[in-house]
Amino acid sequence: MLTPLARYGLIIAAAIVVADLTTKAAATAMLDYGEANVVLPFFNLTLLHNTGAAFSFLSEGSGWQRWLFITLAVVISGVLVVWLTRLKQHETWLGVALAFVLGGAVGNLYDRVVHGYVVDFFHFHWAGYHFPAFNVADSFITVGALMLLLDVFMSGEHRDSDTLDKGNKQ
Repeated sequence: MLTPLARYGLIIAAAIVVADLTTKAAATAMLDYGEANVVLPFFNLTLLHNTGAAFSFLSEGSGWQRWLFITLAVVISGVLVVWLTRLKQHETWLGVALAFVLGGAVGNLYDRVVHGYVVDFFHFHWAGYHFPAFNVADSFITVGALMLLLDVFMSGEHRDSDTLDKGNKQ
């Protein structure tokens, strides 16, 4: 039986997958591949296909990387689902973080399985420097990962203060 936190986490992850796949379908339908569509002086919508991982890591591979990234995404998604189902009810922040990473991972996993690449279209640039294009799934993975890091630091501070409190009481 799923806890309410796990149920909400899975709903959040599913909503992220729907938002991600919907925006990727819209980008694919409305944008020409590789053509920059200027939105702001520092932001374009540019349809790109990424066969690699973050920042196009291993995108020059001969195709084996697709299966590596699919395997990693399946394993990581499974671990995230199990972790989410084992959270205590008060671990809401951690649950949301896991849901964000899970939703993003599944959105990009779908692309890799169906297309063999991930659809990217958000393209930021400034003064001749270009940040690698990304998508909604990547955004949620990044925010979720940052939340996980904050959780580690916040829970570490909490444990440290508990240890200090216990030491002062003795």
